[in-house]
Amino acid sequence: MKNKVFIVPHDFTAVADNALEHALATAKTVSGRIFLLHVVSKEKELKAAEEKLADLITNKDTTIDLVPFVRVGNIFDAIGDFASENHADLIFMGTHGRHGWQHITGSHALKVITHSTVPFIVVQEKSVKTSGYDDIVVPLDLNKETKQKLAYVANIATYFKSKVHVITPDETDEYLRHQVKANIQFAIRFFQERNIEITTKVAPVSGFDKEVVKHAVAIDADLIAIMNLNRNNLFGAITANYEQYIITNDAQIPTLIVNPIESPYGGSFLAG
Repeated sequence: MKNKVFIVPHDFTAVADNALEHALATAKTVSGRIFLLHVVSKEKELKAAEEKLADLITNKDTTIDLVPFVRVGNIFDAIGDFASENHADLIFMGTHGRHGWQHITGSHALKVITHSTVPFIVVQEKSVKTSGYDDIVVPLDLNKETKQKLAYVANIATYFKSKVHVITPDETDEYLRHQVKANIQFAIRFFQERNIEITTKVAPVSGFDKEVVKHAVAIDADLIAIMNLNRNNLFGAITANYEQYIITNDAQIPTLIVNPIESPYGGSFLAG
């Protein structure tokens, strides 16, 4: 199997190192290699950053291929551009709360994500399990784009032998309820055809974002998968506020976040 390429933006903080640990766990499962990227604002900072990345790699006890890169630029453009140039399959990025590398949190993290065509796993301080992502929560609302993430989730679930937990809003309108039911059936068929175990849950529409995290905590989930609908300024059950809430959730559960694409199930992530 052709090696997968994962990107880890690294600013020499503990949370960035935790993102690297998540990448390493995934790379071990899919024979991947990891590109460590540090972004500096000035050319004169290149040498020091290159030396720090080299030291970091030297001190990592792993058989995974770690490749250092330093770019001059800003994180909002450089990360997505670098991932595209190197045909990356996934980016693992740490968040720091209100302090850290150019304050990557909330809307700033979304700005980085929106610039990229590559999906992200956004990591806080929660460590990755030895077994990886055993349980994945998948919110599924009425936006047509939300179905696109199912292919990415299915590939992760296949490699880690994960159980998928679909959660949908409890719409009161009869027509919308019918649509939700159809989406649930679609998801069940989609995952069962791939021999992936699935559970379903209906949660109140009001406070759906909090219900998603609450459900993830209740089942001790390792990952929450959402779409970045902010990319096209779309509105609905999932909005930019929803995304920010999920990727910086208090339970610190990592979040897979995928940008919508025009053709269904496009992208190369973990395919094949």
